[in-house]
Amino acid sequence: MNRLRKLVTFSLDNRKFALYVSAVQRIIRVVEVTALPKAPEIIVGIINLQGTVIPVFDIRMRFRLPAREVQLSDELIIASTTKRTVALIADSVNDVIEIPEEKIIAAEQILPELEYVEGVMKTEGGMVLIHDLERFLSLPEETALDEALEALNRDERKDG
Repeated sequence: MNRLRKLVTFSLDNRKFALYVSAVQRIIRVVEVTALPKAPEIIVGIINLQGTVIPVFDIRMRFRLPAREVQLSDELIIASTTKRTVALIADSVNDVIEIPEEKIIAAEQILPELEYVEGVMKTEGGMVLIHDLERFLSLPEETALDEALEALNRDERKDG
């Protein structure tokens, strides 16, 4: 029996990427991002979404794509890891697609050290990299983010 996997596809510099729908909470238009001092370089800042502080990732860096300013047309993919809710900046979110599980090639079969990617799928439009959100931050980045968020919470308690 073929199991179908649902994926949300999105674009960065005309390259296609995807996340499993199960990790995605919602997609919103880009909003103002507040800088987060002492956060890892991949974190552009934080947003407040209905009272929840969410770190915003610039995933372009992970895939060695040229940096660019956030555009008003960009979208934020609000997604969950086992540790936290995060927002990923995407040039555009394309569609939700269903593909048979056997059409997904495990990242290890392509390149054993392929970081941040869980698998690859072929489509008519080319290759799509499927993100592994759980391995997206290195341990030092995860620790730095936790410390930066904790410092923010301490400052808010002092000011509040």
